[in-house]
Amino acid sequence: MENNYLVVMAGGIGSRFWPMSKESFPKQFHDVLGVGKSLLQLTVERFKNTCSEENIYIVTNKAYLDLVKKQLPFLKASQILLEPFRKNTAPCVAYASYKIKSINENAKLIIVPSDHVILNQIEFESTLQIALKEADNQQLITLGIHPSRPDTGYGYIQFEDLSEDKPKSLKKVKTFTEKPPLDLAVKFLESGEFYWNSGMFIWSADSIINAFEKHMPDLHKVFYDALPIFNTSQETSLINSIYPLCKNISIDNGIMEQASNVLVVLADFGWSDLGTWGSLYENLPKDETKNAIVGDKITLHNSSNNIIRMPKNKLALIEGLEGYIVVENENTLLICKKENEIGRASCRERV
Repeated sequence: MENNYLVVMAGGIGSRFWPMSKESFPKQFHDVLGVGKSLLQLTVERFKNTCSEENIYIVTNKAYLDLVKKQLPFLKASQILLEPFRKNTAPCVAYASYKIKSINENAKLIIVPSDHVILNQIEFESTLQIALKEADNQQLITLGIHPSRPDTGYGYIQFEDLSEDKPKSLKKVKTFTEKPPLDLAVKFLESGEFYWNSGMFIWSADSIINAFEKHMPDLHKVFYDALPIFNTSQETSLINSIYPLCKNISIDNGIMEQASNVLVVLADFGWSDLGTWGSLYENLPKDETKNAIVGDKITLHNSSNNIIRMPKNKLALIEGLEGYIVVENENTLLICKKENEIGRASCRERV
């Protein structure tokens, strides 16, 4: 466990979760599920049996430093990596990977977003162990999620069997397809050869740095040259000078779609990326009329299939609604048909 490092990507603004998620206070810092802990806190807690506290790193925007420190007070300043501005996930992953490599030559990295929900912790940890073991073999590994529907909001991974004597769930990645149209997503589901791309990655520091050198040499050079400066007083100013040089590209596009040593562990551990209010509805408990309620003083009559979220001690009486999103946060109220949430301009852009 001493070589396992957790890297949590926590710099997004979660605009589709408006009005709760705002640029000044994004969704990963909210108690979205109503369980008394933020999504970031739940994410870190999920890895308590896999990584020690001193091996946990959070990559976030510099504007969120105080939020991270407040929610994860055990972190040292050196464990909070501050991006001067957002440059997608490739620079984010590079920053963490090269910094951790400078600390531990034998490091294995688990890269995860900060806003996922995982319901089956035991199955999740079992899946992680398969990936971590394979990371010793210079492989880049992602976790694939068994698709339950032809969702156009996720990327898809096509896989094929490995010839070696490997765990049954470990497959060779054949192709990545980013957010296909509905007709193609239906075909993917029917074929049985595609899983959702979870956006979670496992690899050794050596493997990912070799991949950056091969597939993103410009990015590799700026971070490789910075290795002696990491974990010194000059690191912040160095990162501020490096980031303008970094291409705005995802780790999927920059590395995973280009590399030939990519594997996927097929999994089904009750996963959601909580990208929308609709996805949150799917992961919350429901009452007898299929309403998902977060709030302590909400009463519904003749209402069904709704997601209702109100601040603590906010009294709400709702009558005659079916299939709606009702969310109040800081004097802002959203009332929206669930079916209209996807495929249109976000509500945030309308006000």
